[in-house]
Amino acid sequence: MRKVVILNASPRKDGNISQMLNIIGDTLFEKGTEVTIIDVCKLEFRPCIGCMKCRSTHDCVMPEDDAKRILRLVQECDGLVVGSPCYWGNMTGQLKMLFDRWVYGMMDHSERGYPIPLLKGKKAVIVTTCSTAWPFNILFKQSAGTVRALKEVLCWSGFKIAGVIQKGGTHKRNGLTPKEIAKCKKIALSLGSH
Repeated sequence: MRKVVILNASPRKDGNISQMLNIIGDTLFEKGTEVTIIDVCKLEFRPCIGCMKCRSTHDCVMPEDDAKRILRLVQECDGLVVGSPCYWGNMTGQLKMLFDRWVYGMMDHSERGYPIPLLKGKKAVIVTTCSTAWPFNILFKQSAGTVRALKEVLCWSGFKIAGVIQKGGTHKRNGLTPKEIAKCKKIALSLGSH
């Protein structure tokens, strides 16, 4: 059975991100995929302290916490869906802290310092929203900035991006259009396929 982890970095339980991630999760589940949804805002973990010990030990020096537990789920999954609203043209701070803690489990370095992705062969989907209206959310690098930042983390870790959803103008348009719902389902199917 294929396994997909969904990281929901939105603090809004019924917001656009949560709605889209639920549609993706439900679609995957209906196709027989094991789906685990993680509410990033409820995780309990400390931020990275920059000690760099994980680079040689391949483990974080901090005690067992949610960051370590969720990393193991991501390492074992076949696909990852990351949903984050746009905060200043980037992902949420809580999600960024989580990725900072995961460096040792997502990528390594060769003797010469070249990055080595540790999660090759996995697919990822990026979902983001922002209040800036379309097309300015992309032109002014708002939701596009969030996508860029998430691609930086995911691609260097070895993920192949299977799809991206960007929804702009959310301050005036809460809720999803039929076209957006259809896109969520289509992207879920591309993630669920081998």
